[in-house]
Amino acid sequence: MKSATVEVWVWVLIYGGLLTVGVGVFVLRGGTPGLGWALIALGTVATVGGAALVAVRARLEPPESPSRRPGP
Repeated sequence: MKSATVEVWVWVLIYGGLLTVGVGVFVLRGGTPGLGWALIALGTVATVGGAALVAVRARLEPPESPSRRPGP
């Protein structure tokens, strides 16, 4: 997997997870505890998955830099 793809998934999972946790808290306070806790759990799993991908990205080998021609 390319490092750029991993980086995209990191941010999608982290921000999406945090947003889902926030929505879950509002739903929980609105009087639907089952749905609220389900959203909080799902958002927490997504956020932890994004954090785990940060560790995966740190272990990937850096992409090879393109060869540069000497300047004029």
